[in-house]
Amino acid sequence: MTLLILQRVSPSLRGELTRWLMEPQAGVFIGRVSALVRQKLWDKCTQRLKPGQGALLIYTAPAEQGFTVLSAGETRRQVIDAEGLWLVRRPRPGRRGSPEPAGEDPL
Repeated sequence: MTLLILQRVSPSLRGELTRWLMEPQAGVFIGRVSALVRQKLWDKCTQRLKPGQGALLIYTAPAEQGFTVLSAGETRRQVIDAEGLWLVRRPRPGRRGSPEPAGEDPL
């Protein structure tokens, strides 16, 4: 399974991706494609990213969590590989784009 999340990208790129993946919500694509097609789609996305745009690719893989993550550009949340475990760092409330330091939970 492949999940691709695009943030603030052009409608033309989103339209191209709908040839291979389903878009259940704006900028969110899901489907089952071969590794070659997945890599070509990821290359297309990363090559067409402009400043302020971001992309996140999640796909099944033989790992502890059962998936792996790739990110490019400026995404709202930061994905971190912590010794083979994927974690998501959320922005601190009240500060746009600023990830909260490790170990602090504002809630």
